[in-house]
Amino acid sequence: MKIRFVVLLAGLTVAMLCQAQGGPRRMPFQATTSLETLPTQQHVLEAAELVNGYFMSQYPDVAADSYVRGRQRPSHIWTRGVYYEGLMALHAIYPREDYLKYALDWAESHQFGLHRGTTTRNADNQCAGQTYLELYNIYGEAAMKKDISICMDMLVNTPQNGDWTWIDAIQMGMPILGQMGTLKNDSRYWEKAHDMYMATRNEIGGGLWNAKDGLWWRDATFCPPATTPNGKQCYWARGNGWVFAALCRYMDRTPSTETYRNQYVKDFKAMAKAIVLRQREDGYWNVSLDDPEDFGGKEVTGTSLFVSGLAWGVRNGLLKAEDYMPAIIKGWKAIEEAIHPENGFLGYIQGTGKEPKDSQPVAYDTVPDFEDFAYGCYLLAATEVYKLAK
Repeated sequence: MKIRFVVLLAGLTVAMLCQAQGGPRRMPFQATTSLETLPTQQHVLEAAELVNGYFMSQYPDVAADSYVRGRQRPSHIWTRGVYYEGLMALHAIYPREDYLKYALDWAESHQFGLHRGTTTRNADNQCAGQTYLELYNIYGEAAMKKDISICMDMLVNTPQNGDWTWIDAIQMGMPILGQMGTLKNDSRYWEKAHDMYMATRNEIGGGLWNAKDGLWWRDATFCPPATTPNGKQCYWARGNGWVFAALCRYMDRTPSTETYRNQYVKDFKAMAKAIVLRQREDGYWNVSLDDPEDFGGKEVTGTSLFVSGLAWGVRNGLLKAEDYMPAIIKGWKAIEEAIHPENGFLGYIQGTGKEPKDSQPVAYDTVPDFEDFAYGCYLLAATEVYKLAK
């Protein structure tokens, strides 16, 4: 098969590179201790390889369903889709053949299809399409983009804009519309992305964006007068992290001349300012950003998404290094402390849910209901810190 032949050639190339560089790293991993500077690129890469290696060893069968909370879950739902976003980002900075093969085998096992098919309007079901399109960019096989293209065309050609009723959906779906517009040189996809984003921002539940605080309520059930049990605004860290990451990924996949870019830059900067003000002294962010008493504590997924976005912002000149590098350095150091050095297992992961109380408790040794998306969040942070470290 053409794809397999290309992968084999890529594998030979990477093997030769690894041999030239002295082979895979085998040194025991140790977290950095400095709060003055970012670690070296080599150190970041060692951490990413260790963590990703743990995940791949735990899920050798990429097609295998999971059984969580008494239900069968296919391996191309959003949780696994987010992992592969991180894996493809890692492959982009360190193109190992086994990483690419792992992604390709997964996509092929689902025939590059979407959970619930091409008529789904649920962004969670579309999430896998981000990786399908990344693979298409490498291999150019039309079958890789067929189903996600059909699904996105359905969105573009129908009038509804209110499908993203929860802010996580912005991350799952918006970057795909950005990719499609660039791939086809068709601004209709960017128009649709803007219409759907603004509907979530300003209309659903009266608007899930709070311009005053520079943060998002997760969905309409968290808009005022809803509060945390302690009477504060409930801004969920990971939910805001999803939007923060989505803006980065969308802007990365669209030209600087995209009509609505200024809107996204403005919101991104407002979020960045709000995020750094809420960072804990230990570098993490609480799951409840404004209420440390609402299941406060260390948590990796929200922290990873914030570190990834802040690093992307500094690297792309949208955020001033002197203002945001301290938060990035503290955040990365915190994430590293969650890594189990003996095998790469990540601690302090809040499993699936929609608010601070879900999937608790969160601890260093806790295994969440789903962990795949958390490793994707981590890899997005690692790859952005790696790019910034040079």
